[in-house]
Amino acid sequence: MNIEEKRALWEKEEALAGMTGWDFSHLNGRLIEKELPWSYKSKVQDFLKPDSRILDMGTGGGEFLLSLRHPFHLTSVTEAWEPNLRLCEKKLAPLGITVRQSWDDKPLPYDDAQFDIVLNRHEFYNIDEVRRVLKPGGYFITQQVGGSNGLRLRKMLCGGETAMRDFNLENELPKFRAAGFSINYKNQCYVEDRYLDVGAFVWYAKVLPWEFPDFSVERCFSQLLELDALCEKLGYIPHTQHRFILIARKRK
Repeated sequence: MNIEEKRALWEKEEALAGMTGWDFSHLNGRLIEKELPWSYKSKVQDFLKPDSRILDMGTGGGEFLLSLRHPFHLTSVTEAWEPNLRLCEKKLAPLGITVRQSWDDKPLPYDDAQFDIVLNRHEFYNIDEVRRVLKPGGYFITQQVGGSNGLRLRKMLCGGETAMRDFNLENELPKFRAAGFSINYKNQCYVEDRYLDVGAFVWYAKVLPWEFPDFSVERCFSQLLELDALCEKLGYIPHTQHRFILIARKRK
């Protein structure tokens, strides 16, 4: 395949990039993901009781939430992105799940001390707002993408580091303790994903603009050629995941 054929192929992947909900099936067979040393779902299930009133922050299309099979009338969600919000209103609200839009810089659209558990996977949170909506003794269970996620590729493609380089477990723990939480579980890891072709990575980078701001095939074409050469040499493009998980209980 010559250079112009590669450009056309990658531009096609770029044009296909788009997502409603949280669906990465476009990468099936093209991405090898190493498992984290914990299971977020198992951790949630350890604390979830049949009568728990729960909130899932940034639920996407509710994919993970529905897998819990929790009573719908005890379940609430927030979602900021308009296409996902419309999807939630169509998919979740008819089931009896409470759906509300929420923005990072605004208070959570729920009353004080309303939830036994607040869930948050890869979504922004404000510690004080989480504490406010939790009942005394309630749990906040969050898995986060750390600030060092994909750092090498971000530097290569975007010429800089994330604005949240210091977002990690060691820096978040004292904030939770100061806000009136006790810590029930904590863990952090750095694991390697492997993209098996450049086009797969192009699609990924384009659907996550907060990770790869201003990314485009045209703007980053020379860097993509470097990744293509690396992929031919190794058989894959390495991408480091930085994840941490925190389970915090609001002190009574």
